[in-house]
Amino acid sequence: MGSPVVLLDVDGVLNPFERPHRGFRRHRCSPNGITYRLWLYPGHGPTLLDLAESTGAELAWASYWGDNANDWIAPRIGLPELPFVPIPQFPGAADGGTLGAWKARHVAAWAKDRPFVWFEDEPDATECIAGEPDVADHLLVEVDPLTGLTDDHIEIAAAWLRARSG
Repeated sequence: MGSPVVLLDVDGVLNPFERPHRGFRRHRCSPNGITYRLWLYPGHGPTLLDLAESTGAELAWASYWGDNANDWIAPRIGLPELPFVPIPQFPGAADGGTLGAWKARHVAAWAKDRPFVWFEDEPDATECIAGEPDVADHLLVEVDPLTGLTDDHIEIAAAWLRARSG
């Protein structure tokens, strides 16, 4: 069993869907030639780095942004380049079930036996990740996609990670 990992989704977690509180900045990002307008908070990076350092965890992306998050998200919020869970494009309900189930399948396979915290906004992700065979010890922190990641979410993750380490 390796060190724990903290998995970060982008849209709905670091990029809330409604205009967030002051301090967030609007960015235009164009991965693969498609332009997105995102709300990003520069304070998220230092907060997440502190969470990882204080709990002995590693940060990683668990988002459809994949490696593009290293180019377009990380520098805007103060994170270094991070590893990422390779999540293929969702094939649709007929082939992949729900989006939460599709992402959960890839997150569980990538994490293997490493314990993990996953900041995610898909409403069925908690149930889906728990249903994956041989999934590692984990905590899915459900984030409201309208408001995004908050200090309360960080505290929940920190408490769980600290309790694991004794």
